Amino acid sequence: MELLRGELLTSVSTLLSMRICGDTAYLLDTYAWVEYFIGSKKGEFVRGMVEDENSVIYTPECCLAELKGWAIREGVDFKELYRIVRKLSDIHCITTGDWLEAATVRSEMRKKAKDFGMMDALIVAQQRRLGCKVVSGDAHFEGVEGAVLL
Repeated sequence: MELLRGELLTSVSTLLSMRICGDTAYLLDTYAWVEYFIGSKKGEFVRGMVEDENSVIYTPECCLAELKGWAIREGVDFKELYRIVRKLSDIHCITTGDWLEAATVRSEMRKKAKDFGMMDALIVAQQRRLGCKVVSGDAHFEGVEGAVLL
């Protein structure tokens, strides 16, 4: 696992010095962040988005709990992951409107995928509110307008 080794930390430092605004906005879910942190092929694709100075990166706050759960299972320092996520993305809080939209999204998506969960619905609700693309490897996002599947 190439988690948080020299090259990634160097890239983070470089990004912090150049990111101001961008042309394309992406909402990264937990799946995308995990792939980024482990340095997989899918993670390299995510890294390209994150390092593109024309990109704006968002993270739904609900993904932080999932990321912490992954860090606990894998024995990884969550504080360091959290620091990097905060530096490389804007963390968006869930609003009442997101919760209400998520109920509609979940109902719509369950017509196609019976196990479509509320967390995924919250991510889609935020994606719609922010007008961005959602980046994930989760098959539940197949067919979601603006989804970039890893």
